[in-house]
Amino acid sequence: MNLHQYAETHEVTNQPPSLDGANLYRIDLPLQQWSQRYGAGWAQERIDTYGALAGGPLMAAGFLANQHKPQFSSHDRYGHRIDLVEFHPAYHELMRTAIEHGLPSLPWTDPREGAHVARAAMTYLHSQAEAGSGCPLTMTFAAVPALKLQPELAQYWLPKVLAREYDPRNIGDRHKVGVTLGMAMTEKQGGTDVRANTTRAYPVGAPGPGQAYELVGHKWFCSAPMCDAFLTLAQTDKGLSCFLLPRHRPDDSRNQFYIQRLKNKLGNCSNASSEVEFRGALAWMIGEEGRGVPTIIEMVAMTRFDCMVGSSALMRQALTQAAHHCAHRQVGGRLLAEQPLMQNVLADLALESEAALALSLRMGHALDQPGDPHQARFARLITAVGKYWICKRAPAMINEAAECMGGAGYVEDSILPRLYREAPVNSTWEGSGNVQCLDVLRALSKEPGVLDTLFAELGDGHGDPRLAAHIGNLKAAFADTGDIQYRARQLTEDIAVGLQAKLLLEAGNAAVSDAFIASRLSGNGRVYGVLPRGVDVAALVQRATPNWPL
Repeated sequence: MNLHQYAETHEVTNQPPSLDGANLYRIDLPLQQWSQRYGAGWAQERIDTYGALAGGPLMAAGFLANQHKPQFSSHDRYGHRIDLVEFHPAYHELMRTAIEHGLPSLPWTDPREGAHVARAAMTYLHSQAEAGSGCPLTMTFAAVPALKLQPELAQYWLPKVLAREYDPRNIGDRHKVGVTLGMAMTEKQGGTDVRANTTRAYPVGAPGPGQAYELVGHKWFCSAPMCDAFLTLAQTDKGLSCFLLPRHRPDDSRNQFYIQRLKNKLGNCSNASSEVEFRGALAWMIGEEGRGVPTIIEMVAMTRFDCMVGSSALMRQALTQAAHHCAHRQVGGRLLAEQPLMQNVLADLALESEAALALSLRMGHALDQPGDPHQARFARLITAVGKYWICKRAPAMINEAAECMGGAGYVEDSILPRLYREAPVNSTWEGSGNVQCLDVLRALSKEPGVLDTLFAELGDGHGDPRLAAHIGNLKAAFADTGDIQYRARQLTEDIAVGLQAKLLLEAGNAAVSDAFIASRLSGNGRVYGVLPRGVDVAALVQRATPNWPL
């Protein structure tokens, strides 16, 4: 008997073709349309280039960077304290590519119309390939407005922050052309309540903005501890103040900055989050003494924007994988994407993804108009609204996308488990859901013109009676100030879906806007896949499904 005839037990069939190497920009029609709509038409070639990188070498690097987590060494083999975190080369490839293409710097170095939108589009692509590296990229980008508050520090640091050169060497910043920045805010006893921080700052000489201090205390979360410098908070005699703390002193000696351990996290595994202590760490005050929270909020506002973009990106990659799978997988002799119930689910996921992208890039559009008071007030509000709503929607949406793929979406060979673990970090980092909703109330009640800006932006419903009714209900809800904190989540959700509906209506794709309004403003269901009758689900699925290979 020839046993070799049994060596091949079966033929592999009914599997989708690989998406490896797909240009994530070219297979994403909504991204192309929304980025151009909001002023980034001039950057399409640049975004396209990054789409090819994100779907090719960066996607492969993302898997490696998460498989090989950062490793912390407190001492070298001779017993010297070194506080060194080492990363896999794939992580450095991700960082180098992003920095060389201007992800932390583009809007600051080329502040033309659409620059924030273009940078957000590339960040959206990068985050689909690998989200953990986004933490130091975001903080480097977001630190710029805070640094500008202290011109003498900005003069030295900004050219290095904005340089398109990645230098991960563990050496002093004066030897580098390009640097990265991190942030250390929260402490054990306070968490989000940073006013409870106990870290103290002692002036080395004269006190005040721009002056040197030594910091003594701890930080419960310090993200990306191998960055070259950090924005941090510490108490002075006048209250909580903001400081720039470099990892090396001007004489190239190590600063008194000690890593205690790396956090063992649910997701975000390629990024080293840590606990640190300051034992007389040299730092320089940024902004007015005692006004540390308003100073560092200059940075936080931008990082919250990136939380919106990052969560939108995770949802888009989950949708891409699910739609591609269903376009090629047959069940009962029919493609999954042609079966009515699956079309209902996929179309619903596509609506969620596009609405998140639209609101995120609309936020970028507001940032691109810094001299416009209406846009500034809109950005102030939507930073909190979008951060709450988009980040809150991501985990359930990604879970549903994974379910569309069955067991194939549950195994680590696919990217879905990583996306699912990654999603909660954006809703927790930079203020969890309740913090954002209370910030929405603060902006609307205490900052002049913000409430008027919201309703000016929403308009009269743009000819849709369902949206008009939603806006009317929202006005009535704000007129009733009783137990308004108790209702803050509902109010924030209503603002978010109202704005998303308005943006989709304005864009003019009736299939998208009608389906969104019919499902989101009518209380249609509590899970994905319950779109009402009459929705053009086939058109929505086709719009979201990658046309690959091109």
